[in-house]
Amino acid sequence: MKRIIDTTNAPAAIGPYSQAVENDNTLYISGQIPINPETGKLVEGILRKTEQVFRNISAILTAAGYSLSDVVKSTAFLPT
Repeated sequence: MKRIIDTTNAPAAIGPYSQAVENDNTLYISGQIPINPETGKLVEGILRKTEQVFRNISAILTAAGYSLSDVVKSTAFLPT
């Protein structure tokens, strides 16, 4: 059964997609950018950006009933 995940503790999806979708006990999280959901602004600096993205991912995981320890695979796109 498909379940859409939505939380105000992470930035809202920009465009026609969801923050995450759970299907057959597998959670697929949309790509996250370093937006602080409280301010709606991008954070600055690579360390703060990385921390914010993981906070956003963690918030989505929590809303779905998971945690970072449940993550099996992730992909990071970094500028060159």
